[in-house]
Amino acid sequence: QVQLVESGGGLVQPGGSLRLSCAASGISFSSTPGAWYRQAPGKQRELVAAITRGASTDYADSVKGRFTISRDNAKNTVYLQMDNLKPEDTAIYFCKAVIPGPDLWGQGTQVTVNS
Repeated sequence: QVQLVESGGGLVQPGGSLRLSCAASGISFSSTPGAWYRQAPGKQRELVAAITRGASTDYADSVKGRFTISRDNAKNTVYLQMDNLKPEDTAIYFCKAVIPGPDLWGQGTQVTVNS
């Protein structure tokens, strides 16, 4: 079964950290570009970070210097390390894999930044 499963979300205070994980089955992240998106209430889904097959990375301006996307090929997992979290980072975070045909999305994980 081809699927992505996210984990690692939760409630954290401003300035705190979380690490999101996106575990893949049925595809290989070593040969598949991956990305993290987020969607806050009442807003459109937006790209947060992306990683290419060659492990090049790109980030939204709003998270540069605070978030890091990475990949563990042995675990077939893409991560999003989020540091110095702010209330405006509150959203549902989704993992995406760019595959032939429709993109593959995970179910999402909630991140809430609140004191």
